[in-house]
Amino acid sequence: MRVRFAPSPTGYLHVGGLRTALFNYLLARQTNGAFILRIEDTDQSRKVEGAVQALIESLRWTGLDYDEGPDKNGGHEPYFQSERLELYRAHIDQLIQNDHAYYCFCSSERLEEVRNHQIATKQQAGYDGHCRYIAKTEAATRARNEPFVVRMKIPESGELKFEDRIRGKISYPLNQMDDQVLLKSDGFPTYHLANVVDDHFMGVNMVIRGEEWLPSTPKHILLYQYFGWDLPEFAHLPLLLNEDRSKLSKRQGDVAVEDYRAKGILPEALVNFVALLGWNPGDDREIFSLDELIRTFSLERVNKAGAVFNIEKLYWMNGQYLRSLEVNDYLNRAKAWLADLNFGNATDDLLLLVRDSLTTLADLPNHLGPLIAGVLDITDSDAIQILDAPATGSVLDMAIEIINNRGDSPIDSEFIGSMMKQIQNQTGVRGKNLWMPVRVALTGKIHGPELGKIAEIYGNDKFRQRMQKAKEIRSRRANNNRGGRR
Repeated sequence: MRVRFAPSPTGYLHVGGLRTALFNYLLARQTNGAFILRIEDTDQSRKVEGAVQALIESLRWTGLDYDEGPDKNGGHEPYFQSERLELYRAHIDQLIQNDHAYYCFCSSERLEEVRNHQIATKQQAGYDGHCRYIAKTEAATRARNEPFVVRMKIPESGELKFEDRIRGKISYPLNQMDDQVLLKSDGFPTYHLANVVDDHFMGVNMVIRGEEWLPSTPKHILLYQYFGWDLPEFAHLPLLLNEDRSKLSKRQGDVAVEDYRAKGILPEALVNFVALLGWNPGDDREIFSLDELIRTFSLERVNKAGAVFNIEKLYWMNGQYLRSLEVNDYLNRAKAWLADLNFGNATDDLLLLVRDSLTTLADLPNHLGPLIAGVLDITDSDAIQILDAPATGSVLDMAIEIINNRGDSPIDSEFIGSMMKQIQNQTGVRGKNLWMPVRVALTGKIHGPELGKIAEIYGNDKFRQRMQKAKEIRSRRANNNRGGRR
């Protein structure tokens, strides 16, 4: 199967675009076909510098490499529509010659006036066909001297019916479609013409795209018919929605692949998550590798209804992936992330210690910082509440006494268990009031890795220093509070 992903270079790769690319990619790999990347840059006013390279980088980051394109400098480049203008112009001339398109000389002021009148009189908005019946010879003569666009002729009656792989049989009344612009006044084609011509000459036989293009499909089918070309199959994917069922947009949160990469989301997790937006495998599985998606995916299990983008589900899934990585793979990714931040050295032991607490790679500094810091700093409000609790003083005092009596004998998980039992027996403190003060003293937080493992990595001296520092902070806070009450 030959499929394509055809984004515009407008700044970033939307997660909806990633899903479209992914579904195309999966079908191409399933069928030993081709996954084509085509940049639809015919609207030069919207082109953003650097957008194409960023888009390619995002696709490669997620593992979706495209297969073909102009070979430049020893590697494939995407197709660019702006480099194919002669091809489009030749097909515009063919449409005009065969009376399937015509020159339109209407000014923007006239079009605005017509539109306002249609709205005021509650008519269907659209082009009124003013230039449709100008004689060909007259129109050709005027086109040599006047600005123009080229519009396609839509039949004035009848219905256009087609089959969509996701939505089934669809029918559009032709009298509800206006004469679409195919060639703009700057000489560039519109999406409608360029994508049909390109899909034909690139051999695309399955068009998978978002449902926002569904109303345009009848116009595209008409163009195929006008040129006498075989139709591809069509599949229009459901919208991506916010939790409130509104259309997913940047106004309500992050929507770019780059945004989630910057948040420490793994590419495997993002691809897995996006695959399940509108598609289900038919069972309860939620975790899929890219190879598993290739084997399992089918258009028949893509839903018509919009798919809710549940960010909490993405974070959960990313945590699952982080914990399932091979140890060396995890360490390499973690170190690369920290290196980009110029973060202080973190040993393999520390990186592995915090692994189970991570949701994303971006959590690393927050979890590692207190463990690496030479001086304990307790700023977390929940941790401060534990520090100020009445039982905390006796727990810290006992812990310091026990570690001092330990001498130079190494501490480990067994020692921590024995120490906590001894503190409980001598103070009567138990549960949260027993364990939390020690955790806060060691990490400055109320959640984190297993205490025994932290103790093993810290060693006797750092363990003792952290306990003593927590006691000092507690005493200072108590003195400040007494002073404030005078």
